[in-house]
Amino acid sequence: MRNALGMIETMSIPLGIFAGDAMLKAAEVELVGAQAACAGKYIVIVEGEVAAVRSSVEAGKAAAGSTLVDAIVIPGIHEQVAPAIGAAAEIESVGALGIMESYSMCAAVLSADAAVKAAAVNLIEVRLGRGLGGKAFVILSGEVAAVEAAVRAAEGMEEVQGMLGASVVIPSPHKKIAEAIC
Repeated sequence: MRNALGMIETMSIPLGIFAGDAMLKAAEVELVGAQAACAGKYIVIVEGEVAAVRSSVEAGKAAAGSTLVDAIVIPGIHEQVAPAIGAAAEIESVGALGIMESYSMCAAVLSADAAVKAAAVNLIEVRLGRGLGGKAFVILSGEVAAVEAAVRAAEGMEEVQGMLGASVVIPSPHKKIAEAIC
């Protein structure tokens, strides 16, 4: 049973790939994604049992050395997070929109998980660093009060303080904006 998600973010593509290899060799985990991102960063995301994910991330951190930007382990990851990272979330209708920007890709994943656990919202996308200068953003949808609660819960997380940029809640997005992001 995959109940945890782990991620490392490095400032080096070669050492990021090296760290990803170490992560997969260290424990029985599934690779969710590994990719270069803007500003010469590299991210590796794995899923698995909590202990295995922790071991995997520790191995990745050790291999990344001084190029490590951030690393996370999220036990009990919400089921919407992985599909939203892959921009594969299926959204039937868009209510209010919440958009959160972060300076760390790990902070975006933490924020997305906290938001979807805090309120009845749907993750639309967790965009990690491609074409964003190393930034990331989260888009979610739901009733206005739920979206506001989700965004505030994510902003209030101690683990992401100083890593979040702007956040907005759009109560009634224009139809063309909703179509553009879904």
